[in-house]
Amino acid sequence: MKLNTMPYINYEKDLPQEGNFILGQVKESSIIVYQAFNDRIANYAIANQKFGGADYSFSRMTWIKPNFLWMMYRSGWAEKENQNRILAIEISMDGFSELLELGVVTSYDSRYGNEQSWREQLNNSEVRIQWDPDHGPNGDKLKRRAVQIGMKGTALERFNNTFIKSITDITDFVKEQKANLDQNKEFFYVMHESVVEVSESLKQKYSIPGAFAKGRF
Repeated sequence: MKLNTMPYINYEKDLPQEGNFILGQVKESSIIVYQAFNDRIANYAIANQKFGGADYSFSRMTWIKPNFLWMMYRSGWAEKENQNRILAIEISMDGFSELLELGVVTSYDSRYGNEQSWREQLNNSEVRIQWDPDHGPNGDKLKRRAVQIGMKGTALERFNNTFIKSITDITDFVKEQKANLDQNKEFFYVMHESVVEVSESLKQKYSIPGAFAKGRF
């Protein structure tokens, strides 16, 4: 799988600066999502092009992130314990959309009914959708919000057995760019990303704006 990268200096040029937006790299009928793991889980995933093995649990919630810099923030650029390997996972856009259709937001939304009804739906769902402040490469909080998708049980098995097309270890790239960032080099690279288009019903479900003005900072 060949991933498209770009200098960070150009990254924010055409991106919205606030609101709920899914940012990611879409390649034809696929989208790239990211996860961080320890060596044992990562080695199995690369060797088998799917997850499994003695250290991986399908009953435990695991989270995917379509936004590269959001993954870098959460993993500390692959420097946090048990998050020292960064995997780029190519999944089908149909599968990505299916997860969003199944998802329940982790913060109360009146569209789910009263708070008790929302909590029951959240507890019974195998897919959770969480929106948090996006972050820049140095960890600075942004007004824009980034999404992460949590899965467990049969939803996770479907992700693993049906949605995944390929898994690539990008840890070396991550470490190289972190070194450039630490040395204050003007050009360090990130993944080339844009706003991921989803259906109107999903935009309404997750309060995603229908449009945005490019180049506004």
